[in-house]
Amino acid sequence: MKRRTLIKGLAAGLSTLYLSDLYAHSLLKTQSIPRMAPGPFKPTWDSLGQYQVPDWFRDAKFGIWAHWGPQCQPERGDWYARGMYQEGSDQYKYHLQKYGHPSKFGFKDVINDWKAENWHPEELVALYKKAGARYFMAMANHHDNLDLYDSKYHPWNTTKLGPKKDLIGGWAKAAKEQGLPFGVTVHASHAWTWYEVAQRSDKSGPYAGVPYDGKLTKTDGGSKWWKGFDPQQLYAQSHALSKDSLNDDSMTDHWDWGNGANVPGKAYCDNFLNRTIDLIDKYGPELVYFDDNALPLWPISDAGLKIAAHLYNTSIKKHGKLQAALFGKKLNEQQRQCMIWDIERGQSNQIEPLPWQTDTCIGGWHYDRRLFDNKRYKSAKTVVHTLVDVVSKNGNLLLNVPVRGDGTIDSEERAVVEQVAAWMQVNSEAIYSTRPWKVFGEGPATESVAALSVHGFNEGKGKPFVAEDIRFTTKGKTLYAVMLGWPQNNAISVKALAANNQVGKVSRVSLLGNDRLSFQQTSEGLKVQLPEQPPCKEAFVLKIEGAIV
Repeated sequence: MKRRTLIKGLAAGLSTLYLSDLYAHSLLKTQSIPRMAPGPFKPTWDSLGQYQVPDWFRDAKFGIWAHWGPQCQPERGDWYARGMYQEGSDQYKYHLQKYGHPSKFGFKDVINDWKAENWHPEELVALYKKAGARYFMAMANHHDNLDLYDSKYHPWNTTKLGPKKDLIGGWAKAAKEQGLPFGVTVHASHAWTWYEVAQRSDKSGPYAGVPYDGKLTKTDGGSKWWKGFDPQQLYAQSHALSKDSLNDDSMTDHWDWGNGANVPGKAYCDNFLNRTIDLIDKYGPELVYFDDNALPLWPISDAGLKIAAHLYNTSIKKHGKLQAALFGKKLNEQQRQCMIWDIERGQSNQIEPLPWQTDTCIGGWHYDRRLFDNKRYKSAKTVVHTLVDVVSKNGNLLLNVPVRGDGTIDSEERAVVEQVAAWMQVNSEAIYSTRPWKVFGEGPATESVAALSVHGFNEGKGKPFVAEDIRFTTKGKTLYAVMLGWPQNNAISVKALAANNQVGKVSRVSLLGNDRLSFQQTSEGLKVQLPEQPPCKEAFVLKIEGAIV
């Protein structure tokens, strides 16, 4: 039975919204609301400004991420659950061929097709630890709005549908067995506008005018496999379209709920809040990543502020001090005091005063079979160079290794991970527990850097690294100079360590994985003679000792 409920928007000046019988609204009447953890942090920006990044995270430097969910099942790349409803797109055409028309086989049916039958989290997390990861993160939900855990507040979850497994529970157990801090990534706040494409229909062809399945309700289930489940609890499309919704690129403008976005009401925001608090309480993640500008649903709701305060207070109660790492994107100066700034597929061009993180991927965010077939993954060399560059600027690297729908990674991905592991076995001393030097590096690439946009996305746009490109890290009184290539003449000059450059006298130079090297500190730089053969691949670390200041 449908009814229309008037719900006031949370932000000042928001017009009232009419919502259909959303799952969130009815559920809140029948299930208890999770309690917010008491403690020093309150759900305000000023209070969250007390946050201090924990030392363990600053020391870890490298994490691996399983950005894995039902959109990996078609193996056709990122944002599949949106692209399949965009007539004429690559994913729409693929969907027609593989599954049929979106009016008959929608994304809810892709979820049902997903079984994760070959998923062995303990093996994958052990591999990632071998590769040098010091924390592991798994996706808890994406914009497709399926919870990948035993969700008390959302029946569209993987314990009831699809794999019928508690995926976050399995990842968390595997991480604990390997002694790795565990994190979750949360993306579902955007489902409200992201799924608007599911309200469309074809403009041409045999199905012209036939609606896709985005407006189906529980009463449409009949004898279908999803009988008893309400598709509106997944798609959340019982609302009018946002301005410019028919433009396939409109999500960029609507990401922070402005520019004519149809704004969700309190029921939707409260349901997201309760789902996320339940996730934190049930699985105890040390890290939480939000794919949002600042915090989820900000500024139309304070749900994200409440989640942040709850996470921090919960961490203090558990550890006796704050050990949680919380990530947000596109942060202003105040917000960077409240959480860790995450830059998607990009790097800062300077040493940042506060710790930060790059999140990137060796392929697409969701698994894309074409990248395997055409050997288009990032190389281990690119991964290592990114790690070194990020660490030299006071950052961490979170690397996604896309997982196939069945729960495995392919042979090309495994090869990249194994090669990164080989490099870390020789050189991790220059990564873990280090801090930036007075300059992050030198070389030709520093003179041709790509500008950093507000969201990131500047990776791969600068000049390629060569042997003369060097990145610096420090640990105590030791300086590490990481060469991003091997010089042809087996000799390198580190200009930043010139004798007249206000640095101390170098007493010893060695190459990680090799012996002590001969060197000369001149007015032109620290000139080092290297061995005939490099000790590893990808990048090469000079360990420099002496009174470096």
